Amino acid sequence: MNQTVSFPGLGLEFHFNNVAFHIASKPIYWYGILIMLGVILAVVYASARSRQFGIRQDDLYDAVLFAVPLGIVCARIYYVIFEWEQYKDNLSEIFATWHGGLAIYGGIIGGIIVIVVLCKVKKIYVMDMLDLFASAVPIGQILGRWGNFFNCEAYGSSTTLPWRMVIGKTLEEAGATGNHPTFFYESAWNLIGFIILYFSSKKRKYHGEILLLYLGWYGLGRFFIEGLRTDSLYLWGTGIRVSQVVALICIIIGLGGFLLNRKMPFLQEINRADSDNKEETT
Repeated sequence: MNQTVSFPGLGLEFHFNNVAFHIASKPIYWYGILIMLGVILAVVYASARSRQFGIRQDDLYDAVLFAVPLGIVCARIYYVIFEWEQYKDNLSEIFATWHGGLAIYGGIIGGIIVIVVLCKVKKIYVMDMLDLFASAVPIGQILGRWGNFFNCEAYGSSTTLPWRMVIGKTLEEAGATGNHPTFFYESAWNLIGFIILYFSSKKRKYHGEILLLYLGWYGLGRFFIEGLRTDSLYLWGTGIRVSQVVALICIIIGLGGFLLNRKMPFLQEINRADSDNKEETT
């Protein structure tokens, strides 16, 4: 489908097709390409830094092998659950992920569950693996949000700000109002978060610190950005945005846990005890 997106306040105009190319008669969408490119770059980054987190590359690849596909499945399930009215009369559309509709929180939840189970089976310290994944996940989110741009989705409410985006109109046709480019807000927020996590991980004081920082940082940005979006998922029969509820939980757990550990280092003590137990059993 041919798309036109303009940014009249910036003098920018884009014309593109959300289908990148075809393999036989099967369309390959930019949405899927950017998500997979983000996953690949995140894995490459995590692989390069795995030793710094005390994780063997083979163990990382095992985790990726299960966490990525199951994370995508969980991201889709999460989205469909809260958009059931859209899918209940067209069940085949549930599998059409190339049309959009992956909820990052579902992917994060699914990924964490897989990693915890895998680490228990392989006797890997789970917090180290989660810290490593948390440091790399923003890379996937930075690129993945641009998939929303190509699908012309995940935009915000009406605005007259200079960086407003107008979908379906050229610069000449666009008026004084447009929509918040919330896909870009979140991509930029994750870029800043990635930089913060990178430098924080260089001085990691305890296992789990990067995971807490990621949850807190992403939750903080998502809470406010979600409030601008026009396509939010809502708790059934209410006007409560699901992502804002989950974001608030992430803020409490992430930033709350991070700050609490500065005053009451409970994770440090848990980590120390876990290390002692491992030494006793080896």
